[in-house]
Amino acid sequence: MHSPTFLQVALNGDRIHPAAPRTSESIATDVRAVVRAGAHSVHVHAFDDAGRETLDAAACARVLRSIRQLCPDTPVSLSTSATIVSDPAERLRIVEQWDELPDLVTANQGEAGIVPLCELLLRRGVEIEAGLLTVDDAHAFVASGLATHCRRVLIEPLELDPDDALRNAAAMEEIVTAAGITLPQVHHGYG
Repeated sequence: MHSPTFLQVALNGDRIHPAAPRTSESIATDVRAVVRAGAHSVHVHAFDDAGRETLDAAACARVLRSIRQLCPDTPVSLSTSATIVSDPAERLRIVEQWDELPDLVTANQGEAGIVPLCELLLRRGVEIEAGLLTVDDAHAFVASGLATHCRRVLIEPLELDPDDALRNAAAMEEIVTAAGITLPQVHHGYG
C-alpha cells in the first residue's frame, strides 16, 4: 500500500541567500504561498532584528504569530538546532522561556542535550520531528527511547554527492526499521 505524499517546506535556515525570508512578515508571506501551492506543513528558523538565527522567545513568538495569522491551520515546525545555540544548558534555558509554542520542532538526535530538550517540549505538548543526519544519530535515536513520542523521522543526509547521500539515508533507514520504529519518514535534501 502506498502512503500519501506529505510535503513539508523548509523556507529558510542558516544558508545565506537574498531570497530566503528572515523577517516574521516575509516568512509568513512565503508560508502562505507554499501552503496555497500544496504544502502540508512548514519548517522555519526564527531570526532576530539583526538577521541572526535565534531561539529567543520573543523572536520565535513573532514568527509563529505572523504565520498563524495568515495560515491558522498549517502546522509549524521550528528548528532547535545546536548551530543556533551550541551550549545544551543554554539552549534548554532559552526554550523553557517560550510562551508561544510551535506545533512541532525538529530535534537533531546527534546533538548534545537533545533528549532533555525533547522531554521538555513533549511535556509542553510540542511534537517532535527527530532529525537524523548520520548513522550515529540513528543509533542515538534508537537508544534514546524517544521514538514512541515522536511525530516523524527526518532523514537528512549531509553529503552533497547524491549517491553518497542516498547511501547514508538508506543506512539510517535500515537502523530505524531494524529497531521496529515505524514512524513516517520525511526525506530532507539539499539543492
